[in-house]
Amino acid sequence: MSVLRDLLDGIRGGGIDVLDLTAPLSERTPILALPEPFGQTVPFTLQEISRYDDRGPAWYWNNFTTGEHTGTHFDAPVHWVTGRDGEDVSQIAPARLIAPAVVLDFSAQSADDPDFLLEIDHVKAWESEHGPLPDGGWLLYRTGWDVRAHDQGEFLNADETGPHTPGMSAGCARFLAEETPIAGIGVETVGTDAGAAHSFDPAFPCHSYLLGAGKYGLTQLRNLDRLPPTGAVVIAGPLPIVGGSGSPVRVLALVER
Repeated sequence: MSVLRDLLDGIRGGGIDVLDLTAPLSERTPILALPEPFGQTVPFTLQEISRYDDRGPAWYWNNFTTGEHTGTHFDAPVHWVTGRDGEDVSQIAPARLIAPAVVLDFSAQSADDPDFLLEIDHVKAWESEHGPLPDGGWLLYRTGWDVRAHDQGEFLNADETGPHTPGMSAGCARFLAEETPIAGIGVETVGTDAGAAHSFDPAFPCHSYLLGAGKYGLTQLRNLDRLPPTGAVVIAGPLPIVGGSGSPVRVLALVER
């Protein structure tokens, strides 16, 4: 098993960086807010069971409460009506959770326009420069939105017309779902769709097309600025919740120095 030994030697020796793409999970983690009358996810909370006291003298532990789609999380196909007959999060093959990743950086455009949308031409131009999208891998879409994650209001960026966050056009979402070999997309925003995607046709096209095609989503990523355009390997490990539509996830990236 020299390949695995070489991998461990590379990590321990510093030749391979292990980068955390995960936002810390706490009561301050921004969460998606839907308009009435839709149901709402609950914020993350910890409830202490014992902490080296009469409830448990030698141990500290907590209960926690949260929704499947809180913080950095994984969207399984069954999350959306178009994927209702697809995999739940416990059914995803473990080998698919370790995959190559590419980064498309449109942070400058998103800084100028919070409603910026990735289009098919952007993806094709990126491929002309860097090569094809990875078979069975992740397209990570960098917008720089993670710098807002300290504040719910800034992160959702909503006004009387709704949220204003960058995303993908309906055409681009369909193209990625139907005409590319990627396993899924990852974003820095609260969900895989743009803030204005409720008004697109179809509504929420990243969810509709990608999950409907049996692909996956990763959201609320950070540190994408530390990844190269190509060459990273991503490890995304959701909880295997039986019947679950998704799960909070720890996302790690392996990058050769």
